[in-house]
Amino acid sequence: MTTTGDGGPAVRRLAEWDADDLLELAAEYDTPLYVIDRDRVTENCARIREAFPDAHVDYAMKAHAGQAVLRTVREAGLGAECASAGEVERAFDAGFAGDRIRYTAVNPPGRDLDRVVERWREHPGLTVTVGAADTVDRLRERGFDGRLCVRANPGVGAGHHEKVQTGADAKFGIPIERVADLAAGWADEFELVGVHAHAGSGISGDDLPAHRELVSRMGDLTREIESRAGSLEFVDVGGGFGVPYREDEPPLDLDAVAAATREAVGDTDATLSIEPGRYVVADAGVLLTRVNTVKRARDATVVGVDAGMTTLLRPAMYDAYHAIRNLSADADGAEGAGDATGSRETTPVTVAGPICESADVLCEQRPLSRPRRGEILAVGNAGAYGYEMSNTYNSRPRPAEVALSGTTVRLARRRETIPDLTELER
Repeated sequence: MTTTGDGGPAVRRLAEWDADDLLELAAEYDTPLYVIDRDRVTENCARIREAFPDAHVDYAMKAHAGQAVLRTVREAGLGAECASAGEVERAFDAGFAGDRIRYTAVNPPGRDLDRVVERWREHPGLTVTVGAADTVDRLRERGFDGRLCVRANPGVGAGHHEKVQTGADAKFGIPIERVADLAAGWADEFELVGVHAHAGSGISGDDLPAHRELVSRMGDLTREIESRAGSLEFVDVGGGFGVPYREDEPPLDLDAVAAATREAVGDTDATLSIEPGRYVVADAGVLLTRVNTVKRARDATVVGVDAGMTTLLRPAMYDAYHAIRNLSADADGAEGAGDATGSRETTPVTVAGPICESADVLCEQRPLSRPRRGEILAVGNAGAYGYEMSNTYNSRPRPAEVALSGTTVRLARRRETIPDLTELER
């Protein structure tokens, strides 16, 4: 296991979670069940701060906006980067001060702007990031003249899937060649504090050249704006730092990424700012699910479980890989405990959920210790974009979530019920 400073191991593999502890949680809280380890979140925050000691670090709340995580992140010294008015409210609920909250708008609905401007009047340290001149007009109409950050589209994207490569997507930000002119004009009317760009999500070692190019372009943009409109407080180059989802993938060399980022941004008085999300929480979470059906199909053994694409959307949405482990098989024999396959005979299986869609599979033809009905499987790296993307399609209530801290286990979110789903209906 690779370790880095005080931040704990550089990556926590699914095999390193204690099978007996997870089985006890499944027995007490039922399944599907998300488990988030707050201590691991703290370790990941510490490793980021160690690699970027002079940077301003905001946590990208879209990865996991549960209060247990947000309070842990705040206690670790990170700020909050919010993609919606709802996330802004969650950040305040978690105790973040207004000057530690940044609202990054992407085509924001009017009610979002209404709420955020209302919050800004109460907390003038709140920063609003805009990705369109039209958004500035809408803020002006609402009386906003506070801290403004401009999101640029640098024309460079990276990430684990084309659907999350934002840096070159026209939806995100103002074309970088137009930003300096606009920013210079806005500096007289607003408190222009920074510029922002984000390459994408799940950036791996192969993506680093593109990320460095984005950072370099943002450094050039910062210097151009400073020469025309005065100094900026920060230059935000986004987050998207990847984690190894496959068992044989190495962890990201965060120190090397930090060094390359500092070199690429170049000389400027603006503070480097980053906004990691996935890196903070992905390997701090697992999803527990119970086997309900095992059947032999024509070309596969299908293992039906009670978690599906409404519980964990990433495999259906991005064809994402998540490690899967048969905890019950591991607990059967000390020889296999802690091993992804355990001591029982392994067989290739397709793990499928209960949703009426062919895309509702967590893996296909994956070697697992042969599952039996009633056994518990664990899905790894479920802390990022797991619960956040869960939904109630097929009228399936969302799962419960427990938060671990040392030896303390707390129910962080209760399990939804069918009456919860119909409560708002008339």
